[in-house]
Amino acid sequence: MELINLLNHTSEWLKGTGPNADIVISSRIRLARNLDKVAFPHWADKKHGKETLAAITEKVKKIDSLQGITVFLLAEMDSVDKQFFVERHLMSLEHAQKTDNKAVAIDEEEVLSIMINEEDHIRMQVMQSGFNLFEAWNIANRIDDFLNKELDIAYSQDWGYLTACPTNTGTGMRGSVMLHLPALVMTRQIDRVLAAIAKLSFTTRGLYGEGTQASGNFFQVSNQVSLGHSEEEIIENINGLIRQIIEQENQARDLLLSRNRAMLEDRVNRSLGILKSARIISSQETIELLSMIRLGNDLEILKEISRRQINELFILTQPAHLQKIENKKLSSMERDIKRAELIRKRLNLIL
Repeated sequence: MELINLLNHTSEWLKGTGPNADIVISSRIRLARNLDKVAFPHWADKKHGKETLAAITEKVKKIDSLQGITVFLLAEMDSVDKQFFVERHLMSLEHAQKTDNKAVAIDEEEVLSIMINEEDHIRMQVMQSGFNLFEAWNIANRIDDFLNKELDIAYSQDWGYLTACPTNTGTGMRGSVMLHLPALVMTRQIDRVLAAIAKLSFTTRGLYGEGTQASGNFFQVSNQVSLGHSEEEIIENINGLIRQIIEQENQARDLLLSRNRAMLEDRVNRSLGILKSARIISSQETIELLSMIRLGNDLEILKEISRRQINELFILTQPAHLQKIENKKLSSMERDIKRAELIRKRLNLIL
């Protein structure tokens, strides 16, 4: 699979399908694993880092649970290509730094992504559209079983899977759910909800994970503790919290519709009007306007465009995607012009 082929493919997390897909964008299971008696990536010298990369890559290529695994060596990728993978949620911002002896493996459907030599030797993630953590876990578990058979994985009978970060020790699992919560933001209830999440020992991040702020009313909620809980317990705890957040977002949407429908319709249609006519538009403004369009679609205020089409605009208008489409590097102003042009063309074809 060629990297450029991904431009015409809708990532799993953007398909707009699955349970509660109007509020839950995607569900992700991430597993951290390390080779036994081998220095963690941050401590390994170049020789051991190279050996670890080769050993893991050989086994990863044999995974047959999903279609078409391709391994991309980060040292062979330029900055735009690496950012392209970050924008598609196929690897972390941290992994894109210091690229020696690093790789990312993905399948054709972008359900599976395996970062090699990130913070841990193996950072595997499985993505599913909608509220679907258990399905993501079932896939991840099968792949994890295969890797445990093929590789000597660091494991302690007392502590569980050994990881570079102590908070991941135990199952080595982080479950996370990407939520779109515009009504809670608009009704000014979001701060109370985020405070409650923190008190329950969960963490909230922005669209691109750790170190990023929430934008476009998108929030990632994940567990903080792995030790002392089984994978099923962790998922059940996350699911219980997410169900409460979904209920609160739905209540806030009902409130807006019953008390402020005219205001809501105005904001949705103004957002659409700007997107259809703008000649220059930033990435931040785009994501905020598309968030309102998505809410309008979810509430059947705007029926002519599908959730999937809106989601595709979220990703195609990101900086690296624009540069891959144009097949050249663009300045910030050039990207803002191309972004507006792409949105206009897409919306005129749809509406």
